[in-house]
Amino acid sequence: MLLELFNRLGLALAIGFLVGVERGWRARDVAEGRRTAGIRTYALTGLLGGVTALLSQALGGWAFVALGLPFAAAFILFKHREQEEEGDYSVTAIVAALLVFALGAYAVIGDGRVAAATAVVATALLAFKGLLHSWLARLTWPELRSALILLAMSLVALPLLPNRGFGPYESVNPYELWLLTIAMAGVSFVAYAAIKIFGPSRGLMLASVAGAVVSSTATTLHLARLNRQAAGAEVLHAAAALLAGAVMAARLGVITAMIAPVLFQRLVLPLGAFAAVSTILALASALGRASKPAAAAAAASDSPMKSPFDLELVLKFALVLGAVMAAARVLSALYGAQGLLPVAALAGLADADAVTLAVARMTTQEGLDLDLAVYAVLLTAAVDSASKATIATVVGGVRFGGLFAAGTLLAAAAATAAFYWGGAPA
Repeated sequence: MLLELFNRLGLALAIGFLVGVERGWRARDVAEGRRTAGIRTYALTGLLGGVTALLSQALGGWAFVALGLPFAAAFILFKHREQEEEGDYSVTAIVAALLVFALGAYAVIGDGRVAAATAVVATALLAFKGLLHSWLARLTWPELRSALILLAMSLVALPLLPNRGFGPYESVNPYELWLLTIAMAGVSFVAYAAIKIFGPSRGLMLASVAGAVVSSTATTLHLARLNRQAAGAEVLHAAAALLAGAVMAARLGVITAMIAPVLFQRLVLPLGAFAAVSTILALASALGRASKPAAAAAAASDSPMKSPFDLELVLKFALVLGAVMAAARVLSALYGAQGLLPVAALAGLADADAVTLAVARMTTQEGLDLDLAVYAVLLTAAVDSASKATIATVVGGVRFGGLFAAGTLLAAAAATAAFYWGGAPA
């Protein structure tokens, strides 16, 4: 018990020391005695908070007030005098000192892990002042508005929606549909941020990989929209779309490997071949474009994204996907296993993952015929790729769609060859 108490007081002292290092380093050029607080004062503040919490446990809450209020008043007074001389109106140092006092107290009476983590986050916020201010200076109103909309969609609207099916055969799930909408908006937002941070080439490729983990269809739609707004970058956009297709194939492989290993063994060659060829084509195209100074300069000079995402377009696309998913559920309920292939084809227009997940579960839990399961997964992947090629052409233009379709066909040919070479079902 005594050892734990010393450990907690040591944590309170360490919290103050951590914040004090950052505060002291920032004011390291100030002459001795000319600053209100440095490393020693913040360390002692953390320890004072811990001791105050102990006294409060022993004597009652009045002890916390009796020590906490005089400390806060004295610190604010001395800091005010210092800032008057310097013409400084920042309240950050006062908030930091009060937070150290509070965290020192909580380290003694609460969860030390939470207190330590909070102290690290607070110190990071203090240390990254310049970076945060620089980022805020570059932030545009469309970016801020889009972030607020995305947060409201995720944290306000989503929890209010019922997570169950409605309508015939419970085919419409409002929560699932809205989650899909958020995913599509998130893909566009991540892509926008990556392009802005890493540049058109690297940012676009990284964003496509991240977006395809959620939805390769939504990523392809975003790239098609981007291509419409940025002329002359079709090769780069097609490369990013092909990379998203590779992630889709890898994602299906992971799902089957986790749920139905026996199914994964039959799919690993075609899915692996598709992912490998798509990745090679994507990287070769992207590197080839980057090696051409004129083309790279043209891409870098483009400013295609005026907003992180188009909410109206995202909502329309989510409704279309939701209708396709609902139709697939109705067909599945009506025809069962006999209708698996038509359902797989229809659902591939919207969500290949859902079919793959269902097929994998049916294989392990319901004894679904393995050959039928293999064909269902490959069919939904094929339809998914074809639908993305259609989206790329209609939304992004003939050249972008043609490049993407050609690359996808080469990957599909490699997958077909690997499928039959590995022994296709009869």
